[in-house]
Amino acid sequence: MGFDEEWGRLRAEAAQRAVAVPHAVLAEPATEPTAEPVAHPSAADPLAAARKAVLERFADFRNRLVLVPMDERGGLWTAELGGLAWICAFSGEEALARFAEARGEAEREWPYRRVIGARLLDEVIPALDFPCGVALNAAGPDGMVLPPMRGIVPDAVAIDAEEAA
Repeated sequence: MGFDEEWGRLRAEAAQRAVAVPHAVLAEPATEPTAEPVAHPSAADPLAAARKAVLERFADFRNRLVLVPMDERGGLWTAELGGLAWICAFSGEEALARFAEARGEAEREWPYRRVIGARLLDEVIPALDFPCGVALNAAGPDGMVLPPMRGIVPDAVAIDAEEAA
């Protein structure tokens, strides 16, 4: 399964879980009223919970040391997806090996650099002369994309910077 297919499947599963939460709350049997309302965990706003989870993963990425494969010229390896270039980064050698296997290139050597996530977003991407995001753990169940958008990369290189003006 390729990156596109896997990412699409994961997004669809997440969307189904988010839609299912409100229905589960409505389907619960009514209880007798109490003096103080008791907050039910599933009654929390699923959108707010999802936002919080994304922000936590984003903060974790910024502080994390990631592995970035090198291309044949010694630069950071990128892949084209959806009209954008993506720096492929991996949380560890196991995630990189899973990616190599998915590409059918597990037998070749994959030289890499260790880079702090924040440095990729704040220094490397602004130094490029083309729009670029980061794909973390492509070909894995914990994959995440960080597009070149405001709030993720510096506004000067964000592809949505003109919309804000």
